[in-house]
Formats: sequence, structure tokens, C-alpha cells
Amino acid sequence: MRKLSFLLVVALVFVTAFAATAQDPLRVVSVVNGTLGDKSFFDSAQRGMDAIADEYDIEIDTVELGIDPANWEPGLLDVMSDSDSYDILIAGTFQMIDYLAANAHLYPDKLFIFYDAPMPYDNMDVCVEGCANVYSMTYAQNQGSFLAGVYAAAITTSMLEGTNDAPIIGAVGGQQIPVIDDFIVGYEQGACLVNPDTQSIVQYAGSWNDPARGKEITLAMYEQGADIVFQIAGGTGVGVFEAAHEQEHYAIGVDSDQATIVAETDPDQAERILTSMMKNVDNSIFRAITLHLDGELPYGSAESLGIPEGGVGLAKNEFYDAATSDDIRAMVEAAEAAVVNGDIEVQTVFTSEDMMAAVGTACADMSTADISLADMMGDM
Repeated sequence: MRKLSFLLVVALVFVTAFAATAQDPLRVVSVVNGTLGDKSFFDSAQRGMDAIADEYDIEIDTVELGIDPANWEPGLLDVMSDSDSYDILIAGTFQMIDYLAANAHLYPDKLFIFYDAPMPYDNMDVCVEGCANVYSMTYAQNQGSFLAGVYAAAITTSMLEGTNDAPIIGAVGGQQIPVIDDFIVGYEQGACLVNPDTQSIVQYAGSWNDPARGKEITLAMYEQGADIVFQIAGGTGVGVFEAAHEQEHYAIGVDSDQATIVAETDPDQAERILTSMMKNVDNSIFRAITLHLDGELPYGSAESLGIPEGGVGLAKNEFYDAATSDDIRAMVEAAEAAVVNGDIEVQTVFTSEDMMAAVGTACADMSTADISLADMMGDM
């Protein structure tokens, strides 16, 4: 009888503890391989974290690993090993894939969300035990950049004050890596759709945190006749905006709605950022956590979020409205609808070798060479 009573007490304690644990807030930590304040990618991720904390009973924390790559792997492993402090760990960018993939299996009772690159689920040498507790999401940056190219090619010959009549546009990449090339091939394809005579000047800065280098490259592009430059270079892109303001030309931001962020401290500079190609990291993090709470997030697999899913798009804010004519606005809307409806397939570097697009491809060699944007607009 005493033994039975003891077992009942133990069972009651266990049930009580379990019930208390079940009611504890979900704990989500974001690990940033950089710093907040980039007014771009990582700030967008933080907005997603703030949104889930506002909407749900969730405790959030963000760990900034800094800009030195040597600190990224040990920093991530330190956070992962503190397994009592989180239920879900969120991280991103292609540089962190191997670190997370090789260690996620060590924490089978934890869940991981990875953004901006797919886990190599089928590669057991990298993804130990198939990364079954990791969900990853990518963004169809080629689709969003396609719209940016449509916009840039239309603006550059629009005779907007600060432009010239030469069909020349620019793009500054942080590094020459596949994901950045994917931005650029979409950008060039969109520009070719508007004007097959468009020339794009492309240069890679070799850094994500060198505004002076970004400014230097952009000033040179303006000297070569470009009057609008797409920055795809993280913190280096701050220099692109400085050059646009200084020379009274224009820029396109990336990842976040950068004009509205810059406007908080420098409204004059913000006027030169006519739009941004947004990777909606904030929306995707909010979407992922919502699906998790509903029991519908497909761990062990990757999803690509494009224009139809709201993963990418162009910022249409007060600066866009002020600079963009009705005709150009209609061009962008027609191009967006064509992608959503499947009338245009945006080229990409993430495909089989025989189908892979390359930066600098001539307009005549693109899959959209025989497609008329004017005809698409007429169908709207």
C-alpha cells in the first residue's frame, strides 16, 4: 500500500511538472553571423523575431556573432550547446550551413530553422542523419531581382531628373558567389525584357562590410554612364547609397525596404533609393513559426519562397511613388503578374549545368528574348 502511494505521488509530481512545462512560453533564439544595424538582411530577420514575440507567447533572444568569420562556427556551437535556453534555434546564410548541418543531430529534442540557403538533406557527409530536425527556406532572389531589373531599365531612360538617356544600369555584389549571381542574372533578364539594348555594369566588392569600397565602385559606375545601381552587398551597400546621394543619381536597395530605414536618419539620402528588392526574411520567419505552432512546418525539408509566396518583391513606398510614373508602375505590375502566372520563367544559377544562367548573358540569348513586355501590359 505504501509502495502504491509512493508511485502515485511520483506520478502526480511528474504530471504536474509536465503540465507546467507544457505551459511555458516557446523559447526562440536567433543567431546572426554578423551584427544588427545593417539596415538590410539581419535587421529584417530581427523584425521577424520581434513580430513573433508580439503575436505569440514566445520568448526571443538574438545572439550577434560579429563580422569575423573565425567566430561564427564556435559562436554557433556555443549557442547550440546551451540547450536549456531554447526550443527553436534560427540561423541563416550559406556560410553557416555546414556548421549547423554537422551538429543539429546532437540535439534531437531541439528544432532548427535555417534561412537563405537549403540544407543538403541528401548529403549524409554534410547533413548528419539527414538534418531531420532542421527546416530550411530559400528565397527566389532571382524573381525579385527580375522585377528590380525591369524597374532599373525603365528608370534609366525615363528622363527622371538625375538620369541620362543611356540604357546603362549597375549592380554591386558583395562577393562573386552563386546566390549573388542569382540576383544578378534575374536583374539582367528583367532589364532585357524592358530594353534589349540595356547594358549592365557588374562588379563585386569582395566584402560585406566595406562602405568605402561600395562607394568607390558606385562612383565609377556613374562615371561610366549608369545612373541607377542595385546594391547586393550588405553593409558595403551603404556606400552605394552615399554615392547616389552625392552624385544625385539613384540606387536600389536589397533585402529590406532600405529607403524607409535610411529615412529615419537621412531623408535626403533616402530619396535616392527608389525601391528595394526585398527578401522578406521577417515574413518568412513569422510564417515558419506560425506553421510550427500549427504543427505544419515540414522539418527535414526545404522550401523556396518566391513572388507568389510573398518571399520576395519590390518595395513600393513614398519614394517609389514619388519617382515612378504610371507607365513604369504598370510595367512592374505586368512583369510581376507574368512570373506569378508562369508566363515568364526567370533564369537562375541554381539548376542543372546545361540550364544554368550566367552573369553577362546577352539579351538575345535569354529565354525571354521573344517576349514583349508591351504585349503583356496590353493583356492586363
